[in-house]
Amino acid sequence: MEVGSPEIVPVNSPASNPDPESPEREGGGDRDRDGAPPAPPEPLSEKLPVPAAELSLYRAAVALRVALLGAFFRYRFAHPARDPRWLWAAALACELWLAVAWLLAQLPRLSPTNRAARLDGLQEAGPLPGVDVLVTAAGAGTEAPLATANAVLSVLAADYPAGSLACYVHDDGADMLVFEALFEAAGFARRWVPFCRRHAVEPRAPELYFARGVDYLRDRAAPSFVKERRAMKVADDRLEQQRGLTTGPADRGLAVVLQREYEEFKVRMNYLAAKARKVPEDGWVMSDGTPWPGNNPRDHPAMIQVLLGHPGDQDAAGNQLPRLFYVSREKRPGFQHHSKAGALNALLRVSALLTNGAYVLNLHHDHCVTNSCVLREAMCFLTDPVAGNRTCFVQFPLRIGVDDDGGEPHATRNSVFFDSSNSRFCDAGVEGVQIDMKCMDGIQGPPYVGSGCCFNRKALYGFDPAFSEDDDDEAPAHWSRWCFGKAKERALRRTMSAVPLLDSEDTDEQTQAGRRRRLRSYRAALERHFGHSPAFIASAFTGQGRGGGGDGGASTAADASSLLREAIHVVSCAYEERTRWGKDVGWVYGSGVVVTGFRMHARGWASAYCAPARAAFRSFARDSPSGVLAGASRRAVAAMGVLLSRHCPVWAGAGGRLRLMQRLGYVSCVAYPLASIPLTAYCAIPAACLLSGKSVFPDDLGYYDAVLLILLLASVVATVALELRWSGVALRAWWRDQKLWVVTGTSACLAAVFQGVLRACAGIDVGFSLSESDAETASGSSSSDDDGDARRSVRWSNLLIPPASLLLGNLAGVVVAVSYGVDHGYRSWGPVLVKLALAGWVVAHLQGFLRGLLARRDRAPTIAVLWSVLFVSVLSLLWVNVDSYSAPPSRSSSASQQPVL
Repeated sequence: MEVGSPEIVPVNSPASNPDPESPEREGGGDRDRDGAPPAPPEPLSEKLPVPAAELSLYRAAVALRVALLGAFFRYRFAHPARDPRWLWAAALACELWLAVAWLLAQLPRLSPTNRAARLDGLQEAGPLPGVDVLVTAAGAGTEAPLATANAVLSVLAADYPAGSLACYVHDDGADMLVFEALFEAAGFARRWVPFCRRHAVEPRAPELYFARGVDYLRDRAAPSFVKERRAMKVADDRLEQQRGLTTGPADRGLAVVLQREYEEFKVRMNYLAAKARKVPEDGWVMSDGTPWPGNNPRDHPAMIQVLLGHPGDQDAAGNQLPRLFYVSREKRPGFQHHSKAGALNALLRVSALLTNGAYVLNLHHDHCVTNSCVLREAMCFLTDPVAGNRTCFVQFPLRIGVDDDGGEPHATRNSVFFDSSNSRFCDAGVEGVQIDMKCMDGIQGPPYVGSGCCFNRKALYGFDPAFSEDDDDEAPAHWSRWCFGKAKERALRRTMSAVPLLDSEDTDEQTQAGRRRRLRSYRAALERHFGHSPAFIASAFTGQGRGGGGDGGASTAADASSLLREAIHVVSCAYEERTRWGKDVGWVYGSGVVVTGFRMHARGWASAYCAPARAAFRSFARDSPSGVLAGASRRAVAAMGVLLSRHCPVWAGAGGRLRLMQRLGYVSCVAYPLASIPLTAYCAIPAACLLSGKSVFPDDLGYYDAVLLILLLASVVATVALELRWSGVALRAWWRDQKLWVVTGTSACLAAVFQGVLRACAGIDVGFSLSESDAETASGSSSSDDDGDARRSVRWSNLLIPPASLLLGNLAGVVVAVSYGVDHGYRSWGPVLVKLALAGWVVAHLQGFLRGLLARRDRAPTIAVLWSVLFVSVLSLLWVNVDSYSAPPSRSSSASQQPVL
């Protein structure tokens, strides 16, 4: 920075208010002319707490369950199983581990809440603030460009002022096909956006709109709707004719044919994407004959192209269009690129220079907006006059493969295997996840879980929220209160911002040289925090109010070319070197998505969970089983990485404004993979007991013991029933979530525990690939992005062996035990009833997984089943041999043992 450049003073810095004793603050500036204080503003959102009767009954059921668990463990310790003692100890350790995990997860659930947005009040509050939508894509080689185009079109057609909306698409693979797809989408948007806004169609993604099996001409009295819909479809076909992709007639005429024609358009686009994956030897060439700059996806310059937003850019109706930008950051060998988090941070900097919207929405490339009012609902929370200045983000749920009404038309016998929601807090759409999100929303807010989240830009930069006196009184006690008193503690807490603030205390403030030294030191601190871009630093302190996206933080004389040059500079691969990006600014690197929201909550921010009646976002298609397990493994490994790092919620953020229950919620969020160890062991214990004739419970089960077990089971049922009642989750959705918890807990999460330990201790990164080619691609990309980390790829079918082995072992134990009971009469059924009940619990949770596995026709699941059978057979033979040689003669000749196997 030059010495004579304008000063950059943060809004919440003491130096930003040179006259704190101004007359306006002495009491007369906020009153009406009559002397009466103005009426408080109406809130734009409200909390709808759970009815007190239901909540009290639910808490009582939880307390009763805890008391019965204590009595149960007292009985287990007082009545150990004598033979064998180690099996009883293993079962008891698993039960204790699972009980503690349930208790830690249950404590944050005692204060659930619901939220509602007041859209009518938002219209009366004035012009809406600017929103920048950040869409991340990995390239056409791994992702369909049709999905990216539909996601962009759904964003551009959202019910939001066009002048306050901008969409940025980052192509991490620098693929020319993605650029061409966005160019075509920009042309199609000129017809699609006015059509959606004039007729209020839902959903506003063409793929989802044309794929719905409904008659769009029903209940449409206006002939203009039919005419515009046909014209819009004809314009789409003309674009395809210009590219030589179709030879059909231009006028389709009938509305019934439109759905079929769009399906043909989708097939043609997918075929074009498949052909484009075969890159020519000389690389791609643009229309003007110049080579495509991104022919080498690992070594290419930065690219930014304005697709929509030029002066005079209008739609077919003559109205203003939202702005659309194509961005691909610079990539060079030897630099850390940090995959998706790095792409989002690059988009955050570019959007700050070009539009500087006050709020940021991040979306995945195939996540479409299915509720056109989603941005307005987010603004109800973020601009609320009561709590908006303390809200850092609003998290929306995402639905995958379900209808807008929450139904499951495709829920078949293998739906559990195909469901992609497989963690406590994930970016997929099982209804049971809403329970955890609503419960943490009643404390300090839900965690950030990925796509479909609208952020306050100031919170991403590391600023502190605007505290009030009530917040200071409600804050947890800190050591500074005892040392310096409440006033000094409040001052210390207000300076916990990650952004450097200008210190108002200066010993040389009487001299001009001292003031200049202080400003130079402050500018250097800002450059170490934000990077060497004066325009971006200025945009970070620019007030983003209502009515647009701001001026990008640059001077009014700066033209578009200088802004683009500065935007190219902030997405260079060396820009983040020796800065706080990825640590205190933007999305945090190397620790999953949970840490980004955790650091905001630790600084005192709050968040909100918005689940509108109509789903806000929806993905195009269901994931394949390989994608489900690979995604579950990635999220579980990321959770283990957080648990074993300095960002662990157990000790991170100490001394901040993070509440105790919120901290417990985060601990449960990142520690859930550890529960896979006792879960897998406890699922194997019934099979071992049934096949060997052993037992983990004493044979002399008394009346008191039976009553205790019945009461414990009744408390479990009561807790689940009351939880489903106040949350509104269907029993079928809860049961699917439980089955999926067992499937992923015994496969992906179990492997993630060892993966996380290997990555944290030895630096070995083990990933699960979908095929051999994917394994080579993943290995190569990892070696280019993460230098020094050894990458190992394992076929995803290996994750299927543990759950399939557990299921086959328990099925074999049930068959053997039933055969033994039939042969030896009714008296032999008593000792095996408890073991049969436990084995039935395992089979009930895993049987849908096996049926879905056998329904597939490819070779990998068959190999997994054969390996599971071999694994169970070898373990059974080893057990029989070891037990027969290690047993004493007196015990082996005893008639009291049950020779089951």
